[in-house]
Order: sequence, then C-alpha cells, then structure tokens
Amino acid sequence: MRTPRIRRLACAVALALGAAFLSPGAPSAAAAADPYQVLVFSKTAGFRHDSIPAGITAIQQLGAANDFTVTATEDATAFTPQNLAEYEAVVFLSTTGDILDDTQQNALKGYVDGGGGFVGVHAAADTEYDWPEYEDLVGAWFKSHPAIQEARLTTEDHVHPATAHLDDTWTRTDEWYNYRSNPRENVHVLQSLDESSYSGGEMDGDHPITWCHPQQDGRSFYTGLGHTIESFADPDFRQLLLGGIQYAAGAVEADCGDGSPGPGPGPGGDSAEAEAYTSSSGVQIAPHAAASGGATLGYIDDGDWAGYATLDPAGATAFTATVSSAGAGGTIEVRAGSATGQLLGSVDVAPTGGWDTFTEVTTALTAAAPGAGPLFLRFTGGAGALFDVDRLTLTRAPATEAGGSSNVHLFYYPWYGTPEGPAGSWRHWQQGGRTPPDSIGADLYPKLGPYDSGDIAGAVDQHMEWVQRSGAGVIVYSWWGQGGYEDSLAGDVLDAAARHGIEVAWHIEPYSGRTAASVVDDIAYLEGKFGDHPAFYRDAAHGDRNAYYIFESLKIQDWSALDAVKDTAIVLAQTTDTTKVGHFGGIYTYDGIAGATAPGWKQAGDYAKANGLVWAPSVAPGYIDDRAVPGNTTPTLGREDGASYDLEWNNALDPAIGGDPTWVSVTSFNEWHEGSSIEPASSTPPPGHGYETFEGAYGKTGEAAETAYLDRTAYWADRFEQQRRQPR
Repeated sequence: MRTPRIRRLACAVALALGAAFLSPGAPSAAAAADPYQVLVFSKTAGFRHDSIPAGITAIQQLGAANDFTVTATEDATAFTPQNLAEYEAVVFLSTTGDILDDTQQNALKGYVDGGGGFVGVHAAADTEYDWPEYEDLVGAWFKSHPAIQEARLTTEDHVHPATAHLDDTWTRTDEWYNYRSNPRENVHVLQSLDESSYSGGEMDGDHPITWCHPQQDGRSFYTGLGHTIESFADPDFRQLLLGGIQYAAGAVEADCGDGSPGPGPGPGGDSAEAEAYTSSSGVQIAPHAAASGGATLGYIDDGDWAGYATLDPAGATAFTATVSSAGAGGTIEVRAGSATGQLLGSVDVAPTGGWDTFTEVTTALTAAAPGAGPLFLRFTGGAGALFDVDRLTLTRAPATEAGGSSNVHLFYYPWYGTPEGPAGSWRHWQQGGRTPPDSIGADLYPKLGPYDSGDIAGAVDQHMEWVQRSGAGVIVYSWWGQGGYEDSLAGDVLDAAARHGIEVAWHIEPYSGRTAASVVDDIAYLEGKFGDHPAFYRDAAHGDRNAYYIFESLKIQDWSALDAVKDTAIVLAQTTDTTKVGHFGGIYTYDGIAGATAPGWKQAGDYAKANGLVWAPSVAPGYIDDRAVPGNTTPTLGREDGASYDLEWNNALDPAIGGDPTWVSVTSFNEWHEGSSIEPASSTPPPGHGYETFEGAYGKTGEAAETAYLDRTAYWADRFEQQRRQPR
C-alpha cells in the first residue's frame, strides 16, 4: 500500500519548520521532502518527438538536484498496481497514440485516483483517444498545431510552483498545440497563449497551454510546451517542469482547485479573482490575508487597467466586484475588447475605511457588441492609490428559453406497458427474456420502476417535468404508424408536453410496409390530427415547418416522394452519407456509440450548411444493451461517470469536428434497452440482477446522481445556445 502523499508532505513541512528555527537559511518544504521516485514513460505509437531523450535527461538532472530518482521506460507492462505503487508521480513525456491496453489503463486510473500524480508533457495530449477517461486525466486532447514559431504566453497563476518564477508574460519559441476542447471549466489554468502574438491559434482567444487539477485523491499537471530539444535546456521551462512534477508527486502544496468548473465562461455567471488578469497597465498583485485567494488587484492609480482574456462579456447583464479602499476611491469602467473598447457600464467605489475592509459594488451592463472581445476594466479617480479589487463576477441570463432550447431534441419512447396500466400487459420491459417488474431488459433500472407509457397523469407528466429540467425544449416522439399503440397515446402525450412548455417532433420508425409514399401520407395524417396542437413543434427559423426524423432511412432507396412536403416539413435522413440525402430537408445520426468519434460529422455538417439542410447530430451518454439483447456482439460505450456524454457533446459543438449543428438530438430520454437514457435511473435498483446506476456521474452520489444527466443536459443546452448566439 502506498503511503498517503499528504503524510509525506506534512513530514516535509515539519522538517522545514524545525530547520527554520535552527538556521536562517532553512530549506523550503519542497527541498526537505522525503526522497521519492518518478516514472517517466515515453512510448509512442504515432509521431516520435526527437526531444524525448533530452526530456529524459532533463528530468533525471532535475531529480538529482531535488531529491527524487527517475526511472525511464517505454515498457507498458510497467503499468500494474503493484509497480506504480513505487512511484509518487508518472510523467507521460510526448507519448503518442494508443500505448496502454485496458488493464494498463485501469492500473493508471486507479493509481492516480488513489492518490498518485500524473504529469503530461506536450504530446501527452496526443495519446489514448480510444480511452474517454484519459481526456479527463490529461485535461484536453490535441487537435492541430501550426509551424514552430515564437509566441507570447500569459502567466495566470503567480503562486503555483510551476509558474511562480515567471513574469506576467513570457515570449518563447515552441510548437503551439490547439486542443479539441477548451479545458478551462475543468482545470486550473496556469498559463495561456496570446493568440494575437502568433499565427495558427484556433481557440477563439482563450487558449490554455499549462494547467493542473485534482484527479479524485491524486493530482494531474499538463503543459503543452516541450516540443523542441532546446526547451529542455531552458532554465525557465525546466523550472516549470520541476514545479509540475513536485506538485503531482505531492512534494509541494499548490492550489489547483477542487475539480469544479473554474473561473472561465460558463452558463449562469463567470467569476474570477481580480488579480488573475492576463494583461494590464500600472496595476500589481497585492497580498491581503482577508482577501479571497489571499491577494487583490492593487496599486491602482488613475488610468490603470486590467484585461481578462478568459472572461467574455457577451450576454452579461451585470458586473459585481468585491472592493476595498483606504485611498481616494474612484470608478471601475467595464469595457469589452480593450481598455478603450466599448463601455458596457461603470460603478463607483467609495472608501471603505481600510485595505482589508471589503464591500461589494455592482452595476447593470449594456449588451456587448457581437465579437467585441474579452473583459477589460479601466480605473479612474483622483491622485494616488484609489482602491483594490478582490473578486469579480459577470452575471448572464441563461441562453435557453423558459421552456428549454427548441434546438435540443430528446428521442422519446412511448412504447412501454404494464398489466395494471392502460396497456394491459407487459410491453418492452420483458425484452431479452426478462420477467418484470424486478428483472427488465435494461442495464439500468428506472427511478419510476417499469412504468406504463399510457399513465399520463403519473409517468408521462413526470417525464415532461424532467424534460423541462433538462433544458431541452423538444421531444422526438417514437411513432410506429397510423392506428398503432404509440399513435393512440400521442394526443395525451402532447397534452402533457404542453402543460410543461415542451414541444413534440416525430420519429417515424420502420413500421411494416413503410415506403416513401406512406411517410408522405403519415406527415399529412399527423399534421391534420395534431397540427393545431400547441405542443406540435414548428421551427420558426425554418419557415415554421414541423420536423420528422426517419429512422433507418437507408432501407428505402427512392425518397423522391418527399418533394411533395418539402415546403411544409423538415424530414431528416439517418446517415452521414451525403449521397443518400437527396429530397431530405435534414440529416441526423441517432447512433449512441458513433458520437464518441464523430465519423463523418464535419463533412455532413458542411454539406448541410452548403445545401440549406438542417444538421442534427445525435449525442448519447453511452450505449449498454447486455440485458436487453443477451449475447449481442454490438459494441458498447460505457458511461464513464459522464465522460462519454461530455465527449459526444464536445464533439458536436466543436465546429472542426461536429460541423456546426443546427439542432442537437439526444439519444435518448428513455430508450432503456440501449442503456442510453438520461431519464433518472434508480440509485437502489432491485438487487441480484446486475443493474448499473448513475453513481459518480459528475461527482454526484446516491439519490443526487439520479438526475445527473438531466442537469448535465441543461448545462450543454445552455452552452449550445450561447454558441449559437455568436457570429457565424
């Protein structure tokens, strides 16, 4: 069993404090820490960096000077729980590709989650794309890079041992990675790139490049620097690398957050320590024990300013700051883009009676012009020191409408039945040869138990309440033809949806005898029967047309009959093969597994945009159908505590991967056989059947985890709407 790192660190701190009483030149806690071991792993299955040998040598030299020993290997069999227990930190030095098997991945995850340290250098982000949890561990996956060139970095944390030695800005030459997603919401950013200082940045002006974060009981550190051989001879980079290793190993203390979203943009409000500015004139960081984070933005004189590349005022409705002043007081001007950019609002700061006496000031903001740029604060007042600023917050209204986003659609299944309910018998729950109610054809068990889809006042009303909570504004109703069971329930489900402000689109399934002509007839039938219903979905952005998703559309070759309804309906083909979408008004994917890799999404999205079609890629929290289809050889995609869902949403919303969607469709609200449901699953399912739960999803446990995917959908729906508001 590994000794908990905090014990070793506590011992080191005690030694340092004891030495401090004996000698004015006492070593730091880091220097006094017990000797420890570090594993450097540099296996590659893709591009091989010629800087790897220099990197190994540099880490060995750092270890010799700082009391840790280094073992360098490219043998993946080193990744066993027993062997990893010998090390305080593992360094992935420009690894690439798929380098660990499932057992080795589990060993690394268990090691870090259990208290170990992980350090990723440069191409560590270009590694293990088939292992969703690795993205959480490293922070973000590599997407692209421009040519090697000089760029300017901004130091966002002047306290962490990896960056405490650096000035506000640092100009150096390296290969600058772009990442598939911005990690800021899930990590503590130490350095970011100024994209205006070089060519080829693709992260919209917020470009983290070095960061850290807790990983369960362990710690993770990553830097995108280190491509060149020369990097490892640079004293500043070596100190950055040393600080990252010491943090990951637990040899020094550092605040990397608690794993919750950081101060960057997010739904509901954006906050930051005022001293975490990314550009400035005149101001300095002022230590204050009473301040949040132990420091403030201080030494403010008339005309000084501070910029925050991580905070976007677009959509912000108010600004709040915690301030103190034993000086003259003055005014905070809130601006966009630059210190002389668009003035959004201003607020006066009166003297508070002392530099450690804090109060809040707030002001409403006018709307920032589209693309105006990040937040800047400019300070005005009389002569001398004016005031200090501690923490600042932008408040923004949620982007989703009161009834949810009309651009996020949940596939909804009304096909379940029970002997006691309107169905009069078990429907669907018995799939896979199961015997309900305790044994059902699903790997998860509904919070409501196996319910009847005709229980409108019970199950269906609860469903619509949950859909409303999810932030989605539309359900896509699984419909199996005129006169069928689902058709008989449709009117009552629309009534329930209307009571909760939800709209209903249609998923026309492959019922017996379905043809292109019959689908045209179905559209006329549904329009005639429900077209005047307040819950009947019509897309205002596309001529108030209603929407019909056609499952397994490739089973029919000739869809020319759809030309008769193209002006009144948006009919979506299920494919990314754009040669198969003639006569359709849109494209979707449905597949709950493919979203993890997004094959063909960019091409389909680009085609849709160029041809005036709707593009609605489908995302899912996972796909597990072992109990519903015993012996099925279809691949599965585990939920991984929410990582799979986030991966698919990130893919959908990244224009370089997802192709700029019109809508996002979610597979599914309640297709329990597939294990793809976001409907709450019981945290205490009947024992003895091997049911999974949502335990651990987004850090939630017990009953709180039951609604984890509803709440995460609301988060992503808001992100999607915020993105749609940006200029295209």
